[in-house]
Amino acid sequence: MRAVFLDRDGVICENRPDHVKNWDEFQFLPEAKNSLAALSRLGLAVVVVTNQSVIGRGIVSMSAVDDIHRRMIDEVATFGGRIDRVVCCPHHPDENCGCRKPKAGMLLQVANEMGIDLCHSYMVGDAASDLLAGQRAGCRTFMVLTGRGLQQLVPAFHSVDGQFTITRNLMGATTHILKAELSVADDAEMPSQPYFTTLQLAHSF
Repeated sequence: MRAVFLDRDGVICENRPDHVKNWDEFQFLPEAKNSLAALSRLGLAVVVVTNQSVIGRGIVSMSAVDDIHRRMIDEVATFGGRIDRVVCCPHHPDENCGCRKPKAGMLLQVANEMGIDLCHSYMVGDAASDLLAGQRAGCRTFMVLTGRGLQQLVPAFHSVDGQFTITRNLMGATTHILKAELSVADDAEMPSQPYFTTLQLAHSF
């Protein structure tokens, strides 16, 4: 089993300067639902890994974030896509936890629980921290220019040692992933059914 890991804010939804605090403030980025529908047709687990320090800062409750993610999964499903897992880091940056990106903890947790081959998986984000987390886990990484992407390009070039692919948005990254998976399919039959669909919010590990 392999996976595509996706950051949430700036990749799937608009990245608000005052944070996404409820479902009314959650706005899908253009082409995001189309991208998720396309990714869902592959034999990959689709996993959202998101830093949500708004919980640790006391701005938003865990239950509110849980509600946002349930609604996000439902909306994606009605559009023909799927999200198999949502894992979030709720900690304040000062807590120095093991799950907050740029650490790879969330990806490693999912890999352990789902048997993911990280070296043949993908990470898509809009920040240098996403790329670092993905590369520390051994994934192929993509930087989208939505969200904080443009502002994060210089920090990414300075902090990320390995190669990463820059794309306009999630659809651009999806196109690259589809091409890579078609190449894989030439040598091995890909599974036609999704692995499973569930929601898990990991508070810590």
